[in-house]
Amino acid sequence: MPDRPGPDENGPQVYSIAAHRGFADALVAGLIPRYSESELGLARLTLLLPSRRAVRTVTEAFVRLSGQGLLLPRMVVVGDLDLDETLGALLDPLGAGAEIAPAADPVRRWLRLAEHLRVVEAGDARQGAALLRQAFELGRTMDRLLVEGIAPDDLMSEAVLGVVGEQAEHWQNSTKTFLKVQQHWLSELERRGEIDAPARRNQLFEHAARRWRETPPPRPVVAAGVTSASPALAHLLRVVAELPRGAVILPDLDLALDDDVWQALGTAGHPEEAGGAPFGRFDAATHPQYHLKLLLNRMGIAREEVLPWHRAGLSPAPPARSRAISNLFLPPVASARWVDLPADQRRLAGVRLMETANPEEEARAIAILMREALEVPERRVALITPDRALAARVIAHLGRWGIAADDTAGLALPQTAAGRLVLLLAEVLAEGAAPVPLVALLTHPLVHAGEGRAEWLEQARGFDLKLRGPRREPGLAALGALAGKRLAGWWAQVDATLAPLLAFDGEPLLADLLDALATAAEALCGEAIWDKADGRALSAFVEELREAAREAGTTLDPRELHAVLRDAMDRVAVRPPWGGHPRVAVYGLLEARMSRADLVICGGLVEGVWPGSPTPDALLPPAVLRALGVPGGDFRIGLSAHDLAGALGAPEVVLSHAQRDDGAPVIPSRFVLRVRAMLGRRLAAEHEEREAVRLARRIDDARPAPPYPRPCPRPSAEQRRVDISVTGLDRLRSDPYQFYAGSILRLRALDALDADPSPAWKGTAVHAILDAWHKAGERPDLLLPIADQVLDTMSAHPLMRSLWRPRLVAALEWIAGEVTRQRAEDGRATIATEIDGEIEWRGVRIHGRADRIDRLEGGTLAVVDYKTGQPPSGRMVQEGFALQLGLVGLMAERGGFAGIRGKAERFEYWSLARNRDGTGFGFVREPVLEGRAKTGIARDAFVSETARYLDEAIDTWIVGSAPFTARLNPDLGGYNDYDQLMRLDEWLAQLGEGDAG
Repeated sequence: MPDRPGPDENGPQVYSIAAHRGFADALVAGLIPRYSESELGLARLTLLLPSRRAVRTVTEAFVRLSGQGLLLPRMVVVGDLDLDETLGALLDPLGAGAEIAPAADPVRRWLRLAEHLRVVEAGDARQGAALLRQAFELGRTMDRLLVEGIAPDDLMSEAVLGVVGEQAEHWQNSTKTFLKVQQHWLSELERRGEIDAPARRNQLFEHAARRWRETPPPRPVVAAGVTSASPALAHLLRVVAELPRGAVILPDLDLALDDDVWQALGTAGHPEEAGGAPFGRFDAATHPQYHLKLLLNRMGIAREEVLPWHRAGLSPAPPARSRAISNLFLPPVASARWVDLPADQRRLAGVRLMETANPEEEARAIAILMREALEVPERRVALITPDRALAARVIAHLGRWGIAADDTAGLALPQTAAGRLVLLLAEVLAEGAAPVPLVALLTHPLVHAGEGRAEWLEQARGFDLKLRGPRREPGLAALGALAGKRLAGWWAQVDATLAPLLAFDGEPLLADLLDALATAAEALCGEAIWDKADGRALSAFVEELREAAREAGTTLDPRELHAVLRDAMDRVAVRPPWGGHPRVAVYGLLEARMSRADLVICGGLVEGVWPGSPTPDALLPPAVLRALGVPGGDFRIGLSAHDLAGALGAPEVVLSHAQRDDGAPVIPSRFVLRVRAMLGRRLAAEHEEREAVRLARRIDDARPAPPYPRPCPRPSAEQRRVDISVTGLDRLRSDPYQFYAGSILRLRALDALDADPSPAWKGTAVHAILDAWHKAGERPDLLLPIADQVLDTMSAHPLMRSLWRPRLVAALEWIAGEVTRQRAEDGRATIATEIDGEIEWRGVRIHGRADRIDRLEGGTLAVVDYKTGQPPSGRMVQEGFALQLGLVGLMAERGGFAGIRGKAERFEYWSLARNRDGTGFGFVREPVLEGRAKTGIARDAFVSETARYLDEAIDTWIVGSAPFTARLNPDLGGYNDYDQLMRLDEWLAQLGEGDAG
C-alpha cells in the first residue's frame, strides 16, 4: 500500500492483501508508515477487527514489526458470529440504550423457545433433550434470518408462501411450526421490551454508520480482515471506506481473477433484474471468492475499485503463489484452462502433499514436521485443522519432545476435567447411581484432590471391587449394604453428597437440578472445581443456565439432564491461556484467519471435515431460504475454501490427509483433488512429502521382540503343595497354568463393572435359590417366592430380572416337578444341599462343595451338580477333564461330608438349559457309559477312575516336578481367566510349528 491515500481521495478506500503477503504482517507493515505519529504512535487510529483472536494476532504482528516501543491503535472487535463474540465497546456504546432495545438473553431464549415448541406441537412435541435440541436449531434459524436482515414479516410474503405451498408435507408442517413459534417469541419479546441479539447487532451497525456518516470521527478508522457479508455490516464497512483517512482492508480478494471468471461466480446478492432472486441456482457458492463478491455487492463496491495493498510481511511467499491459488480454485467450466496453463502457472512452489494411512500416522507425521521446523531459529510453524481429534493427537505427540502446544480452538467443555465431573454427576443422577459413572465420579482427579486424596482413592477402589459384576438395583440403598462395615464411614460421606441428587421425582425445575449438581460438585471437590480455566468456564455456564432456567421456569425429567447438559456444554469452548511454545500454534479454521507462520500444515483434508458436509436447515426448506435471499448450505464450503486459500499463502505449506478414518476409508478433500488435478501426475509426484511419512512409520518401531515362549512355570516343591478343590482338579488336568495362576499365585480375575450376568453369577443365584428351597421342605409353592427373595438379596437389576427371570422360572419349575416325582416314584430323598466337605488324599487336602446329595431307595447316594448351561460331555468326563461328580462321590464315600456316608451310585448333571427337543427348559444327563451311551465312565468304575485321575494329577504336578504348561490341551475350551497373563496370542500360533514348551 502506498504511504499516501489512493488516487481518488473522495471515493471509497478499499484494499486487498494478497494471500502470499501474509495478512497480519502486511497489514501492520502498511499501517505504521501511514498512520503513526511521532509522539502518539498509532494511538489515534481505531482498528476494527473481526474477533478477539484477530486482535491478538495483529498485536503480535505489531510487536514483531515495530522495532521499538509503539503506542498501539485502539482495536475494536466488531464480532464474528461464528465465534459468538459481542461487539466491541465502540459500536455498543452505553448511550445506545436509549435508542436501541436491550438484547434478549440467548440462554433464556433457548429455553423459552423449547416451551413454545411444546405448546405449539402439543401431543406431537418431543420431550427433554430432543425438544431442547429442536429449540436450539429453531433459534439458530431465526438468527440466520436476522443476520441477513430478513424481518419476520418477510416470511409471510406472497412469494414465500407460494414456495411453501409447493414443498412436501413435512416441509410445510415444519415451516408452520417455525412461524407459530416465532410469533409466540416475538410477542414475548414485545412484552419484555427486548429484541434478539442479531437484530440488536444490526441496529448497532446502522447506528454507528448513521452517526459516522453524519459526523465523521476526527480520528482515522480502518476495518481490517472483516469478511462477514451481512447487509448491516456491509453498509457500515461502506461508510468506513468513505471516511476521511478511513479504509477497508480485505483478505485474499483475488484482483487478478479474469473478469469472465468473476462474472461466472454468479449474482451473489446482486440480481441482474430488479426483483430477481438474490442468489442464482447456478451461483458458484463453493468458490473461495464468492463471499467476498457478496460483500462487495452489498457494500456497493465494484472489484475494479479495490486497490492492491503493496506492503508485505516479514516472510512472504513468492508472488507467483497467489496466481497459482487463483488458478487452483477456478470454477468448473473455467478450470478447463488448466490443460493449457504453462508449468510455472500451475506449479505450487513450497507446497507439499502428504498422504498417510490413518489419522494416527497423519498425527505422527505432522508432529515430526513441526519438530523439524523448530530446528531453524525463529521459524514459526502452525497446524490448521477443523479436526479437533487430529489436533489433540498432534499435541500429544509433540509432548514426547517436551513441546507444549495449545489448541487455540480450545476444548469443548465436556472434554475438560471440570466439565467431565459435572457430566458424571448428571449421569449418576440419570442412571440411578449406575456402577460405571459412579466409580468414574468417585475416582475423578478433582474429587478430594490434595492431602486426603490417597486415603479417599484407597476406599473408592475398595468399593470398586465390591461393585464388580452385574449391576445392582438402582439407588443408593443397595450400594450402602454392599459397602459393608469397613467402608461404612466413607460411604456415609458419599451417600450424604449424592442422596439429594437422587431424591428428585417427576419433572423438577431445571434450576433446582443445577443447584443440586453444583452443591454436590463442591462437596466432592471444594473450590477446586471452579479454579482453573475450565472451572471458570463451567462456573459461567452453570450460572447463566441456572438463572435463565429459573426465569424461564423450565422443568426437566432428571433422566434427561445428562443429555441436555452434554448438548449445551458441547457449544462452550475452553480456550487455553497464554503459555504454550512461542513458535508453535494449533488453530481451528476460524482461529487461523489472519494468522501467519513460516510453515503451515493443513491437516484433516478429507470430505466431511475440510470442507465440512453442508447441513440443510432443520425447519425451513432450501427453496424458502433461497426465496428469502439466504445463502445456501454450500456457502460454508466457499468459506472453508477461502480459509485454505489464505493458508496456502504461507512460504511453506503441507496439505495432509489420511486414507481412512478410525472406521472406514475416506475421500480426500475436493481441494486436495483440485491440487493434484492442476499439477498433473508428474508435478504432483514432485510435490509429495515422503520423508515425514517414512519417519512416522518408523518412529515407534522397536527391534522385533524375540518370540514369547509358551509359559511352563516350575514352582518349587514347597510351592506345589497346595489344596485341590473339586473344580480345581479339572483345571489342573486340562490347563495346568490356569491352576498355577489361581491356586499357587492366588490371582483372581475381576469381573467388569456393570457386566452382563456371567454363568458364574447365574450359577450362584440358582444354587442359592435351590438351597433355600430344599431346606424349606421342597414345597413347589415356595419356589418362586424364594427365587424373588434371593434376587432381591443379590440386588439384581430390574432389567436383568425381566430378561432372565422367565427362563429361570421355567427351569426351576421343572426342577421342582422332577424332585417331587422322584420322591414319589423312586423313594429318593434330598439329604444335603450346598454342603462343604473335605478329605485328605495322599497328604493333599481335597475340598469342595456339593450342590446336592440324595439318598436313593437302596441306601446308596446320588450326586447332583446344577448347571445353568450345557453340562460337560461324556467324552470330557471319560478323558478326565470333568471329574467334579466323581470327586464329590469319592469324598462322600470317604466321609468327607458331615453326616453322610454311602456308596455313590448315580452321577447326575441337572441342567437349566433348553432341553434337547426344544419344548422347555431343564434336563438330567449322566456321563455314564451304559446303554446307548458311547462315551463316559462305567458306573461301577466311576469313583475309582476318578481316583486314578486324581492320583495321576498329584503325582505329576503336586508332588512331582512337571511344569504347569499353559494350554496343555489347547482344543479344550472353558477356562480363559488367565489368557492375558499367559500372553496366549503371542505364542499360540507356534503350537502348529511344534513348540510344545
